[in-house]
Amino acid sequence: LQGRLQDDDKSCRGSPDLVSMAFVKKEHPAKSVVKGFLTGGTMVVASYPLEFCKTQLQLQSKTAPEYSGMPDVMKKTFGKHGISGLYKGASVRIFGAGAQQMCRWGAYTNFSAFFRDEKGKISVIGNTLSGLGAGCVEAIFAVTPVETVKTRVNDDMRRGTGNYKGSGDAIVKILKSEGPLGLYRGAAPTIAKQACNQAVRMPLQLQCFTLISMGDESKKSSPIYNGVAGAMAGVGSVFLTQPQDCVKSKMQGEQAKTLYKGTLDCATQMFKNEGITSFFAGSVPRSIQMAANVGLTFALYPVIGQLLDKVWA
Repeated sequence: LQGRLQDDDKSCRGSPDLVSMAFVKKEHPAKSVVKGFLTGGTMVVASYPLEFCKTQLQLQSKTAPEYSGMPDVMKKTFGKHGISGLYKGASVRIFGAGAQQMCRWGAYTNFSAFFRDEKGKISVIGNTLSGLGAGCVEAIFAVTPVETVKTRVNDDMRRGTGNYKGSGDAIVKILKSEGPLGLYRGAAPTIAKQACNQAVRMPLQLQCFTLISMGDESKKSSPIYNGVAGAMAGVGSVFLTQPQDCVKSKMQGEQAKTLYKGTLDCATQMFKNEGITSFFAGSVPRSIQMAANVGLTFALYPVIGQLLDKVWA
């Protein structure tokens, strides 16, 4: 009987349907919050220029484009505004990314606890559903208002209209003229995008990790292996969520309120006026951005967790 139990345990550990993240564990909720916030802020500082380029390419008209690609965005922005131009709207994004990661990892840890067995293993379906729930939570409480402010500040700079001095000024003016709902433009495509993102990334990162680590359990805490697997998962999720991201950016632009009746109307006009390719604008910079963002997230989260463990038992 003992031999059979040992065989069953080995079978469970080796099963591709039951997996675990070494750095996702039960801990004090406040600790998960701090880890997520530090991870998100650090990640944005390193990768924001790529996000800026992606947004500019999505906001421009496909029929009369201002930029030929990501290098052109960087060249023209740097020439006109300097390095600070590539970080326009970054302050709210840095804070927002901290809040986003805080919501994501806090929600994922709690949702996944319902699906884990006594050994901490979780099925692919359970992992997907946990990611889906985490994506919805982060979209509602962090991503949508932050993305709205970032997009409108970027669009304002692109148009040269000078409506906003910066992110803080944009928040105040949007709240005064449109109320709290003004920060939730494009909420539907944002929730759809983030839910799909995390539903795909969480299980895909684990599958990629298993592939590159060759099943070596000792590498589960490695920031390099987790980062590379995260980068692969980030790129893989882009092409499933790029249409939602493009609609979201259009809905959060400065003229969206007068141009579109709603999310469906926006998508319909994009298809009629600019064709199917309009739903994949900015795919290249977003792929690079997501590889950097998700890779850094999965690499930084366990490292920050290890550092916090030394001072916060």
